[in-house]
Amino acid sequence: MDGMDGMDHGMASPPSSMNMNNNTGMMMTMHMTFFWGKNSQILFSGWPGTSSEMYALALIFVFVLAVLVEWLSHCRLIKPESNHVVAGLIQTSLHAMRVGLAYLVMLAVMSFNGGVFLIAVVGHTLGFLLFGSRLFKKSTPPSKTSDLPPC
Repeated sequence: MDGMDGMDHGMASPPSSMNMNNNTGMMMTMHMTFFWGKNSQILFSGWPGTSSEMYALALIFVFVLAVLVEWLSHCRLIKPESNHVVAGLIQTSLHAMRVGLAYLVMLAVMSFNGGVFLIAVVGHTLGFLLFGSRLFKKSTPPSKTSDLPPC
């Protein structure tokens, strides 16, 4: 009875990275576990590539996206006296933007780059500190704190 002894005979462990050939003939590594390094692919094919400056720009981009998600989650752009149809359309547009930006942050984190993960968490944290916490609010919170429901 082969395989009944609890051992996984013939089962290989999954690779931690896969080499893929892109259209330029260069080999790109797609990681399946978290890794540290600037040579990665975030959101778009070939971006940021191997350039340190482009990697820094990618981190700034992910950071800004995460802060924007938190701002959209806590902003109050709709006036209480607005027409309910117009307010509903604006609210739906804000929700679509928040979901789209949150998915972009999620896709960036799925690059499995440790720096991208940390910068996304820092962006969400700072965004919440600035827009969601009571740190900069002088009065007690009103009954409605934002136009959108919590994520």
